Amino acid sequence: MKLGLAGGCLLLLMLMAAVLTRTRAAPVPGPPCVLPKARVCDMAQFKSLAPRELQAFKTAKDAFEESLLLKDYTCSHPLFPRPWDLRQLQVWERPVALQAELALTLQVLATVANSTLGDVLDQPLRTLGHIHCQLQACALAQPTAGPRPHGRHRHRHRLSHWLQRLQQAPQKETPGCLQISVMFNLFRLLTLDLRCVASGHLCV
Repeated sequence: MKLGLAGGCLLLLMLMAAVLTRTRAAPVPGPPCVLPKARVCDMAQFKSLAPRELQAFKTAKDAFEESLLLKDYTCSHPLFPRPWDLRQLQVWERPVALQAELALTLQVLATVANSTLGDVLDQPLRTLGHIHCQLQACALAQPTAGPRPHGRHRHRHRLSHWLQRLQQAPQKETPGCLQISVMFNLFRLLTLDLRCVASGHLCV
């Protein structure tokens, strides 16, 4: 079944809503996402984050690792396995995967912020929220009609498999293991996935 952009966006919103609902987490702090009226898509600004922003993420990750020393977790398998590489997706699919990845990351990190790491996670949550808003603006800026290009059979199903994996993660993982997976995925998300989407067709 072929979906136009409207159908694809509806499917994405439904999947992301399921992800956010099943985390049973507190709402992400901060103001709601305000999309620019002109719907300007400027993902190129995220090819590299400012050093102070990256340092804020490192500080949060270090604080989280220190908190793990006081806990005992046994996690069976990582949420983001090694094959998780957005270059394996078609260019139009990559923002969809990144938006779902960011949605789950924001929701899970909000639970961490509400427990012990609120201060150190404040700036990272704002940065991630801004990126997520920009992704939504880019989705709205796309043409509203026309078929999506189709790749090979296994490529067409990889995106749906990844989205399903994110959707089912809160059910299959304990809250602690879910936080560990998301926290240790942060720098890969920022330096690989985000940079790939920001680079568009140049990410190969």
